[in-house]
Amino acid sequence: MVEIVVRPAVPADADSIARMWEALVQYHQALDANLPLAAPQGARRYARRIVERIDDPLTRVLIAEVDSQPAGYVLGVVVDLAPEMFEQEPSGFLADIFVAEPYRRHGVGRALVEALTAWFQARNLRYFEWHVAARNAGGLAFWKAVNGRDVMIRMRKDLQAAAPFAIDPDSAAEPHHDAAGSD
Repeated sequence: MVEIVVRPAVPADADSIARMWEALVQYHQALDANLPLAAPQGARRYARRIVERIDDPLTRVLIAEVDSQPAGYVLGVVVDLAPEMFEQEPSGFLADIFVAEPYRRHGVGRALVEALTAWFQARNLRYFEWHVAARNAGGLAFWKAVNGRDVMIRMRKDLQAAAPFAIDPDSAAEPHHDAAGSD
């Protein structure tokens, strides 16, 4: 078993965070070409934004280290819904998590999630949410293993000039909109 140290990120972690974020984007691209590519200098800009938010009381960036080497990171934020439309209940959002390949399946991801969970709990939040790529079988299994549950499924329809939107007239299903849905 490896010894994992999870600590808050500091400005000196910017280069490591940039490299890990870039690897995260590449990982997602390899899973599904529909997921976004990094923009030129995207990793540097991402890391700069992270460093700018290190002292933000509603943001937490944690670094996992194994043998004093960065093994992964997680970014969590406290969010709320549009107050003019929804009753307010602040919650957490795990925006990004990445574990470098050599450290996967050694408890690094779980250690990051547990540390972020403790941070969210210290802010009296009842829950936190995250997104996971539909084709990320390993990620889906991980989130189920840490007691994650499905709440909403995000879907996509590709728009093409040759394929206008149409409802199959033989289909018995009618479109249904959620409470915040729009026509």
